[in-house]
Amino acid sequence: MRVVGIDMATQPNKTGIAIATAVGDHVVLERVVLPTTRAALVEAIVDAFEDPCLLAIDAPLGWPVALGATLAEHVAGHPLAASTNEMFLRETDALVHRVFGKKPLEVGADRIARTAHAALKLIDDLRQTLAVELPLAWATPTNPCAIEVYPAATLLAHGISPRGYKGRGGGGVRAEIARRLEPLVELPPDPQLIESDHALDAAICVLAAADFLAGRCLEPTHADIAQREGWIWTAPPAPSL
Repeated sequence: MRVVGIDMATQPNKTGIAIATAVGDHVVLERVVLPTTRAALVEAIVDAFEDPCLLAIDAPLGWPVALGATLAEHVAGHPLAASTNEMFLRETDALVHRVFGKKPLEVGADRIARTAHAALKLIDDLRQTLAVELPLAWATPTNPCAIEVYPAATLLAHGISPRGYKGRGGGGVRAEIARRLEPLVELPPDPQLIESDHALDAAICVLAAADFLAGRCLEPTHADIAQREGWIWTAPPAPSL
């Protein structure tokens, strides 16, 4: 199966794409792409597309159920019926925070909402360009699908600290993370994985997709809510955590 990891951002030049092939438990990352334009971003994914294909996207793909319901009835100046956690925190965010001690950015209250908007637009652009349905996956897919992932949780799930690998000063930490990833995903000798946290995050998205395909991920307790809000697919914490 073709796997495409996408470190999503509102700006194409801050996006990373990792293109891989999964055969059973063996995952080979073939190349990484750092696009500079929106057209290049879409083109890289379209060029890599095979059927079936799984997109693993580092961005929220839904909003808290209570947020929409509450705002639809709200009148300016009046109190809100839902609590702040109900409005701004999804069930999947709360679970990740509880299990890993790492809180995802709140799509209901943070600028990450713009990244979520961009991710959903990308999915729809791909639907139109490829003429496929591209729904969210809830089990091992047989058709092109997408899932939401969170690289920090995936690293913790495999006993790897996510601290310090972002930004210009994180090259040494990225090199160590890449070394730790090697037994899990076959990486190409591409310096971009060390030079760019966007490239490395995209590679970690591929690992999250591999966990999903292998059935290693935590599953929603309330499937109906998850289908409205989205779900972060991550393996459970490593035993040493």
